[in-house]
Amino acid sequence: MKSIRVILNRDICPVLPSHIANLIMSLSDNTLNKVTEIRIRSNQPLLLILDNRDIMVTISNPTSGKSENYYCSSEDLARTFQLICKNSVYAFEEEVRQGYLTINGGHRVGLAGQATVFDGTINTLKNISSLNIRIAKAIPGCADKVLPFIIDTRNQRVFNTLLISPPRCGKTTILRDLIRQLSIGNPNLGITGAQIGIVDERSEIAACKNGIPSIDLGPRVDVLDACPKASGMLMLIRSMAPDIVATDELGRLEDVTAIREALQAGVSVLATAHSQTLQDLNERPYVNELVKQNFFQRYVILSKRFGPGTVEEIFDSCQSKALYTCQNEVKVCG
Repeated sequence: MKSIRVILNRDICPVLPSHIANLIMSLSDNTLNKVTEIRIRSNQPLLLILDNRDIMVTISNPTSGKSENYYCSSEDLARTFQLICKNSVYAFEEEVRQGYLTINGGHRVGLAGQATVFDGTINTLKNISSLNIRIAKAIPGCADKVLPFIIDTRNQRVFNTLLISPPRCGKTTILRDLIRQLSIGNPNLGITGAQIGIVDERSEIAACKNGIPSIDLGPRVDVLDACPKASGMLMLIRSMAPDIVATDELGRLEDVTAIREALQAGVSVLATAHSQTLQDLNERPYVNELVKQNFFQRYVILSKRFGPGTVEEIFDSCQSKALYTCQNEVKVCG
């Protein structure tokens, strides 16, 4: 895994005002290696999220000689937003409407500000007042605990698996490593390398640049970047004949319809969804239909109780029982 300092230098600093980039890069490697988010809010301290806590970035006051928090200005927000959009906000209208942008390296930047609404639908965001840069990490081996439980050794295939957790609990990181390991194959588990199609609607899983993944996902992966999940899954099934289709963050009716068609076509599915527990997932519209009809055979419930990527439970829906329950977990995604 590349160090966070390298990732920050390569992907994040180019979209930050130079003085903010310098403040962040002046921190120790021990601190930087724990950074999961950078939060920039107008007239508020520059904040770094480190696993389960946060810190405010300080500067030295030349008058008093003491350190004090650096407060981000509206100019800092405007400059960062312009750098992310490459000085062409109109080219990113659809992403801004969705409330996020994705930058090189697959890092997602969440947006908050003043919404412009037309006929009850958000048209765009303007006067951006908050930015949340979420650091995407590829951590080889972080899915080791999960992998044996999702392999159907009898039929030489992968169980349809849904990773669920609240935000910032390592779903996408573990999904990446599952894809990588399944693409390579694992003789110890009796599996050969699988052909995998990824529908990367938000450019987070594969972190594509000009359509080419910048994260190692193994030798047997085809990626549809920035493509809607619903149409992308069907396109991959027809054109690339994958053994497995992988995608992120199910939630819309069209996503569920596409998942159902993929499963009925005999393709295994790996996906993620936001939820605290499997019971909570049952309360979510659309996705709960997949749960009720047992389309997924395995549910992996994650948390950040012992750090991002804590595997709380692996549930077998066919037998209605937990195959694994967390006892004294250690973090795997940070």
